[in-house]
Amino acid sequence: MLIGFSYSKGLPEEVRMIKRSNFKAAIAFCLSAFAWCAHAQLNIDISGVGSRLFPVAIAPFVDEDAAPEKISDIIRADLARSGRFTNIDAGTAPVSDAGQSKIDLDNWKIKGADAFVAGRVIRLANGQYALHFRLYDTVKQVDLGGLSLTGPASVLRMNAHRIADEIYLKLLGERGVFATRMAYIIRSGNRYQLQISDSDGQNAHIALTSAEPIISPVWSPDGRKLAYVSFERKKPIVYVHDLTSGQRRVVSNRKGNNSAPAWSPDGKRLALALSLSGNTQIYLVNADGSGLRRLSNNHHIDTEPQFSPDGQWIYFTSDRGGQPQIYRMPIQGEARGGGAQRITFNGNYNTTPRISPNGHLLAYISRSQGTYKLHVQDLGSGETTALTQTRRDEAPSFAANSAYVLYATDLNGRSVLAIVSTDGRIRQTLSVSGGDVREPSWGPFVN
Repeated sequence: MLIGFSYSKGLPEEVRMIKRSNFKAAIAFCLSAFAWCAHAQLNIDISGVGSRLFPVAIAPFVDEDAAPEKISDIIRADLARSGRFTNIDAGTAPVSDAGQSKIDLDNWKIKGADAFVAGRVIRLANGQYALHFRLYDTVKQVDLGGLSLTGPASVLRMNAHRIADEIYLKLLGERGVFATRMAYIIRSGNRYQLQISDSDGQNAHIALTSAEPIISPVWSPDGRKLAYVSFERKKPIVYVHDLTSGQRRVVSNRKGNNSAPAWSPDGKRLALALSLSGNTQIYLVNADGSGLRRLSNNHHIDTEPQFSPDGQWIYFTSDRGGQPQIYRMPIQGEARGGGAQRITFNGNYNTTPRISPNGHLLAYISRSQGTYKLHVQDLGSGETTALTQTRRDEAPSFAANSAYVLYATDLNGRSVLAIVSTDGRIRQTLSVSGGDVREPSWGPFVN
């Protein structure tokens, strides 16, 4: 979040301007990843679909009723949520996954399914669950393979997401993001919670609860840590939070404001926005907070750094031209690596750069006539596209497959999260009852 440049409804003015403020120092931690607290799940509404929907039939898995999660329902919901599939009614009777000879693929083709999925759930003696599935092409009459996954009940949903990802890959030729996770901040009254959920908003846990604002969460490349800014010590401080152990450490508590953390692609360094010299500039530090090095060097505001996927460039927001625009500079910095290059030219107020994992697209927020809308720019051609019709978008975050953008916005007077495909066709809204949800970050692929 670009404090001072971007729209940030629902946060105190002091937070939006990154100024010192008189907060009450009260914070509670859930230090164990296995003892996170319960919370309200995100609710998802889907609108819009892709230009072509792939018809697929997913039969109920054999013996799935004996498991605490109904695997076939999760897979169907994942595929529908992507906006790329249509679910053909497979009835209520389980279909054996014993092999192609046991399945009448012609019958499923007649019903309109170009692909068919069958599977089973086995409860093992040690209390774990084994999932097996097979995917069939009904048009070519071939077995496309499958997966076998084993784990405790706590990972049943994630394993179902992995099966959906495998179906997405085999049928569309690109990786799905159902097995990735999201981080976001929920504000209810004067309480702030950093929450982690699956990509469908389910299986959510609280990583941190605070009476003070938490902003700018961002995932490490391995998906094991989050960096974020907390105001618990009466000023903005950057932390790194290990999601497995629940332990966290201060990465930057330097003079002035410490904000806008961004991980390097190798996870060894963080880019930060610090006001050590009075005006905010871009710095680089090791992931443990050591080795501080200044990258930008001018008398204007430079903030919101983002690494390019190859680690060779830093994209950032600067008002050095009079109004906020997106620039990039070499990782060596302006002084040693050459001057910064302006990237955005459409519109006179552009902030919050995010680079797609494949390096092809830049997502950013553009202000025009008092509205803040999510845009994407093709970094090869320079062509820009407005992806939304909402008025107060902020905090874009690409999915790991570069096909979708998660962002925060206002809808009917409520702060919600939304997802849009990079072609603008597929849309989802994620909301939570009784609170505002902001500051989203979409996690990476995790093997």
